[in-house]
Amino acid sequence: MELPINTPALLFPAITLLMLAYTNRFLALASLVRRLHDEYNKQQQDASIHKQILNLRARISMIRNMQALGVLSFLLCVICMYLIFRNYATAANWVFAFSLLSLLVSLIFSMIEIFLSTRAIDVVLSDMELGSKNIFKQILDDDDKK
Repeated sequence: MELPINTPALLFPAITLLMLAYTNRFLALASLVRRLHDEYNKQQQDASIHKQILNLRARISMIRNMQALGVLSFLLCVICMYLIFRNYATAANWVFAFSLLSLLVSLIFSMIEIFLSTRAIDVVLSDMELGSKNIFKQILDDDDKK
């Protein structure tokens, strides 16, 4: 089966939007790191800040990997289109398969980073918890008071 040149071209807008989302995540993390650095310098070193720093390091690494794999996927799509243009169908199919695999791994890293970011929010919220009630218990308790 011959791969039409339109197929890898269809990934261009998707990969571009994905890279934009990854860049926005990175910029948000960079801002958070700067703010956390200021907090770290101003106050005593507490365990919460250390946990946040460890989490941020892991997330930054994930985002770097996500971006690198997204760019690799984009480059492989361009190479695939060139190979289709030159009528190297077998090579084009393989390169396109690697492009899709790279995009898949990038998305897996993105999912892991999302889980890490929610864990970071949990660390911050744990410092502010007034009580460790479950949200469902809170709702039920509020209904009982009425």
